[in-house]
Amino acid sequence: MKLKFPFSKKTDGSKPEKSKKREWLNALIFALVASALIRGLIFSAYAIPSGSMEGTLLTGDYLFVSKISYGARMPFTPIQNPFLESTITKYQVKTYWDGIKLPYFRLPGFSTLQKGDIVVFNKPEEADPSYDKPVDVRTNLIKRCQATPGDVLTIVNSQVFINGKAAPNAEKAQTSYEVITDGNTINPEIFHDLGIEIVGQSDLSTYTMIIPASHLAEFKGYSYIRKVTPVIDPAGHYDAEIFPHSEKFKWNMDNFGPLTLPKRGMTIFLNDSTMVLYRRAIELYEHNQVEMKGTDILINGKRADHYTFKMNYYWMMGDNRHNSMDSRFWGYVPEDHVIGKAMITWLSIDSAENLLNKVRWNRILKPIR
Repeated sequence: MKLKFPFSKKTDGSKPEKSKKREWLNALIFALVASALIRGLIFSAYAIPSGSMEGTLLTGDYLFVSKISYGARMPFTPIQNPFLESTITKYQVKTYWDGIKLPYFRLPGFSTLQKGDIVVFNKPEEADPSYDKPVDVRTNLIKRCQATPGDVLTIVNSQVFINGKAAPNAEKAQTSYEVITDGNTINPEIFHDLGIEIVGQSDLSTYTMIIPASHLAEFKGYSYIRKVTPVIDPAGHYDAEIFPHSEKFKWNMDNFGPLTLPKRGMTIFLNDSTMVLYRRAIELYEHNQVEMKGTDILINGKRADHYTFKMNYYWMMGDNRHNSMDSRFWGYVPEDHVIGKAMITWLSIDSAENLLNKVRWNRILKPIR
């Protein structure tokens, strides 16, 4: 039996046709909701703005990033515009409201994060209080995972070692070299064809260049090349920009560690050295109040001689080793900062080329590895 409501118009039993405006509005709302759900739970599109992953990924590549691979991360700040950057820089306008903050939660995924995966994540450096940003609106970065929770990472003369074994280098990894020539001018087309970038020149015959490994032998073979030597910061040279930013550990970007990556449930003893290495994780990522009073270490007001980690942590580095701000500079990446796994390049634009050659057709729908 059909219910009747007071003051309702009589009908002949057929539904009135929706207006065109109403149909368009419903379609728009459905499209926005569907795209927000897909973007939040399944995959998102990202662009490569810099050269830290050259030549695996190129500036101008557009990627699909799978969020279901490791499990979709639920929003920390549920009220935000998912289609805009977190801040419209020109006007310093936030596109989110952080009046509501939810705890970290991730849906089950199809796999776990593995060494060698290319991963999109939020920038851990922006956990510093000066940034005042919730995790999910921090800058998005993309790097390759070099170490997973519990691994011991060491870098010796720019070669990464994991648990004492040399880690495989990316097929198209590149780094910088000192190049000495005979002083003659080099045809610029050679740099373009071989993907070589000049980053410095000290005199007419001495350059610093970033050279892809795949073209190194060919470049050395030119008659005007006298010597090509890898640029490596020597062991024992302290670089204050390198994590953990303490002279207690005289590390640099080419010689680093050993460092054990924190793992959920792993317990460490607290002393001067471990506090230098792990205080950031304990305090900023796992949200504890840490104080040093003489020889005593206080966590949340209580004296402590050990600490058990609540999260897993990863080590991320760019394939373009001497042109990448990565874990060597700001340390390990907590699991709650991980967004997803880069899967495929769906478009690639070379801004340096003319209109007819802007699209890199050989990179369209190219799997990422």
